[in-house]
Amino acid sequence: MRAIKEARKFIERKPDNANAKILARLVLALESEADFPISDLYLLSFDQFKLALEILDEWRLDRHYASKARLFDLSMQMAALKSEVPAAKEVKKTA
Repeated sequence: MRAIKEARKFIERKPDNANAKILARLVLALESEADFPISDLYLLSFDQFKLALEILDEWRLDRHYASKARLFDLSMQMAALKSEVPAAKEVKKTA
């Protein structure tokens, strides 16, 4: 999360900077899964271009972990449902 934090600080320090605006639009596009013109990355200074690539890398990794967490959550729900089904059948037998 280093690049994302660095981008946040840069945007906060220089909100009117053209590089900051492009980075902010990139982050918004990533979060909303909207289109972003890749050619805009070439408008960035070299250092900010590298930062944008690091953001993309971190974002992809973060999405992987978010997907993994959602899969784990769903698996836990399924396990809970599976353990509840036999219990529900046993209640019907005793009733």
